[in-house]
Amino acid sequence: SMNTVLLQECVRYNRLLKDMEVQLPLIQRALLGEVTMSEDLEKMATAIFDNMVPKYWGSIGFLSLKPLASWIEDLLERIQFL
Repeated sequence: SMNTVLLQECVRYNRLLKDMEVQLPLIQRALLGEVTMSEDLEKMATAIFDNMVPKYWGSIGFLSLKPLASWIEDLLERIQFL
């Protein structure tokens, strides 16, 4: 049973990291004007600028009321633990 929970958490964090790996460069390129800024990218960029966890990341990640900077630190600690 513990292995099942551990596996599910690993899958969840891997999905979150993969999505972040794709979305963050897209936001950078959109801010530079290299790609079109979609509504979703704009919302994500605004949330990052305001030091808030983007809703999409919060929905596939873990529940937390922390601001983005603290949330990232917590994410890194959780990944290291797993």
